[in-house]
Amino acid sequence: MTREFLEEVVNILLGYICKSSQRGSKVLDFHHPHQLKEGLEGFSLDLSDQPETLEQILVDCRDALKYGVKTGHPRFFNQLSSGLDVIGVAGEWLTSTANTNMFTYEVSPIFILMEEVILRKMQSIVGWSDEEGDGIFCPGGSISNLYSVLVARYHFFPEVKTKGMRALPQLLLFTSEHGHYSVQKCAAVLGLGAENVVVVQCDERGKMIPAELESSIIAAKEKGLVPFYVNATAGTTVYGAFDPLHAIADVCHRHALWMHVDAAWGGGLLMSQRHRMKLHGIERANSVTWNPHKIMAVPLQCSAILVKKPGLLQECNQLGAEYLFQTDKHYDMSYDTGDKSIQCGRHVDVFKLWLMWKAKGSEGFASHISKCLENAEYLYHQLQRRPDFELVLKSKPEHSNVCFWYLPASLRRLPPGPDRNARLHQVAPQIKARMMEKGSALIGYQPLGPKVNFFRCVFSNPATQHEDIDFLLEEIAQLGSDL
Repeated sequence: MTREFLEEVVNILLGYICKSSQRGSKVLDFHHPHQLKEGLEGFSLDLSDQPETLEQILVDCRDALKYGVKTGHPRFFNQLSSGLDVIGVAGEWLTSTANTNMFTYEVSPIFILMEEVILRKMQSIVGWSDEEGDGIFCPGGSISNLYSVLVARYHFFPEVKTKGMRALPQLLLFTSEHGHYSVQKCAAVLGLGAENVVVVQCDERGKMIPAELESSIIAAKEKGLVPFYVNATAGTTVYGAFDPLHAIADVCHRHALWMHVDAAWGGGLLMSQRHRMKLHGIERANSVTWNPHKIMAVPLQCSAILVKKPGLLQECNQLGAEYLFQTDKHYDMSYDTGDKSIQCGRHVDVFKLWLMWKAKGSEGFASHISKCLENAEYLYHQLQRRPDFELVLKSKPEHSNVCFWYLPASLRRLPPGPDRNARLHQVAPQIKARMMEKGSALIGYQPLGPKVNFFRCVFSNPATQHEDIDFLLEEIAQLGSDL
């Protein structure tokens, strides 16, 4: 019975994988929350007191996939993480089957060693020496960024671990206006306060202006406040911009500040000799966030925090719980890495990445990165040629983000101004709603600063081809033609 059930589950999964790659299939079969909660065609979210049959469980498995979103579909452009790598999927299946924990070598020997190998490889690619580097895998980039603030604070003020924030002066963090919102969340979670995050001005391309950073630091010091941490971004969420890392590192060096690089989105470009120069200066960072589950298309979740100073993660977080981290074990206890983490239980996120690296090699990842950025450039050139679209940024994309407005015929001859902006602001949400109802594709939108709602197309899916980009533009134009 167990074998038959699992074989049927595998058949369901294989069918889903095949369907996800079919352009004729829907990206999603959209239903409103109340429809799914009320139940559809035998599908119910309700939990019963009595066990249900395995036949019903298989129906539930099919329905869970049916009513979800096919993030591996070639026309899914909605998120920074997309694609369905079969080697990565296999790695995730094996990880779930192993069902172990990443806190000690005794319960997770092979995965602990894999994590060490992968982290060493990533640190080398960043540009750190063999004597430098530490890290762990985390539940997403926001938590990786949280670790960076945590260890930075401990580095300068180790007494915070025992005495808390009362023993510290008023600390300030700095990030760009295009930086990820998780920096403010980190400040709130760690008791630093979101109001103590200084937002630094960017240029028109979305890059932090180093002179503005330095003037903000000096102004804070003159007020008697204590700057300690700067977050630079390598691949911003919306524009895909890369901050000038060398110049920011110079500022941090002059003022003795911790420099973190949030390369959650852009870190994958380090794999490409053609594109890695966009991250020049990252080797000077004290810590780096890098999410292989984004541009490298590793299945969710897969994020690493890399710390330049060895041992700092352990010093910052270690509490030495005796039921886990006994001091008289018969093996090398340095491989009991669980005390580096603020978690106790930690999911195995490394195996799928290790397996994909084995299957692709570094060159395979580099080819994938190049293809994603070539797709972005193709979309950029297509948009330039069309009078019914307008680019948000006139320069070529640095990453695989391309931002644009669709201009319905009713707006194309309107002069710039509040009335045109108000009407244009409504276009993207209306097209997105129609697209979701139809299920033909999925793309994100947002406003940014004074700019009204615009589409953001991002490429990380290896299945996406030029025909899918052409389809997207025609689909947007068709869905918005009457607006």
